[in-house]
Amino acid sequence: MIKEVLDTMIALAEDGMTMICVTHEMGFARQAADRVIFMDAGQIIEENAPDQFFDDPQSPRTKMFLNQILGH
Repeated sequence: MIKEVLDTMIALAEDGMTMICVTHEMGFARQAADRVIFMDAGQIIEENAPDQFFDDPQSPRTKMFLNQILGH
């Protein structure tokens, strides 16, 4: 069911629907988002376009998170 839900959300985003989505599904976030906001301990650590967020994160905390999540 997860794939079907994510596919539906991607289709809605492509159709122009505005959404706020909280997820640890980084592949989904990269594909569907036009902005990524990374939060830690209730604070916004980084906000960027998906390509910049994933390819060139600015915060050491963001880099650590992505290495832990995407390194597997």
